Amino acid sequence: MVSSPHEAQHRIFQENPTLFTSAFEALGVPFPEPVAVSLMDTDLTEMRPVERHVDTLLRIDVVGGGCYLLAIEAQGRKDPEKRSSWAYYLAHLYAKFRYPPVLLVVCRDKATAEWAAEPIRIGLEKHPSLAVFPLVLGPHNVPVVTDAARAAADIPMAVFSAITHGNDQDIAAILEALAVALRATDADAAAIFAEFTEAGLGDTPAREIWRNLMSTSLSHFRGIVAESFRDEGREEGREEGREEGIAKERSRSVLRMLDRRGVAVSDVDRERIGSCRDLATLDLWVDRAFTVKTTDDLFGQG
Repeated sequence: MVSSPHEAQHRIFQENPTLFTSAFEALGVPFPEPVAVSLMDTDLTEMRPVERHVDTLLRIDVVGGGCYLLAIEAQGRKDPEKRSSWAYYLAHLYAKFRYPPVLLVVCRDKATAEWAAEPIRIGLEKHPSLAVFPLVLGPHNVPVVTDAARAAADIPMAVFSAITHGNDQDIAAILEALAVALRATDADAAAIFAEFTEAGLGDTPAREIWRNLMSTSLSHFRGIVAESFRDEGREEGREEGREEGIAKERSRSVLRMLDRRGVAVSDVDRERIGSCRDLATLDLWVDRAFTVKTTDDLFGQG
């Protein structure tokens, strides 16, 4: 027995499955001629745990109070399964957080980048119910940074350029420019960027070029980076040094954001932020730094 208007609106399609053809004609949306219509279970609950993880998820607050979620996926090859996962990620993020999600896919080869950029349309061919248009970064649109001054002006982009163009013929020039730029950078930060570069180059000839540059050109922080490259048995110490560097950079990010937004920071509070090495706490402070009005709010004391 149908007991409510809500139930009637959808149950009529259960009792008369071919009704949808008339409904789509009323909408003026063409639908392919059906050959069979089957009633399926409406329960979409997952009966077993299914892990779904986006590679990186950033919340980006913008001027005027808006907010976006940036889901970043690193894609090394064509994978048809990913297309349904990306659609799921965006729908789930929007349902959970109610912020507009944006998908960014980063690729290291042009063929994969072209594949990833193809729109994902779910539903009717001429009237999709859901459409996903990934933003894609790859060798075709990431700048080739071979000038040391340009690399120094934006070191993260220079690192990303090196990683993305790891198989290009210009990779030696890219890495040399990055190495020169890192010479003028804080040693701790340079060590982190150098490690990102090595990891990002993977098992390629470019990684050996980079290791040679690290062991010969950057003697002022050789003890931090080059030595760890040579002695892979010191994994524990290397991990501790990496976390220390990350913590320092995040504390600087908190202070930079507060200073940029004009939030007053006392010497005591500045020391507290600068000396914090707990990554979970620093992550929380980084998020709060975008919106707080006082350091009490930052520390959760307001």
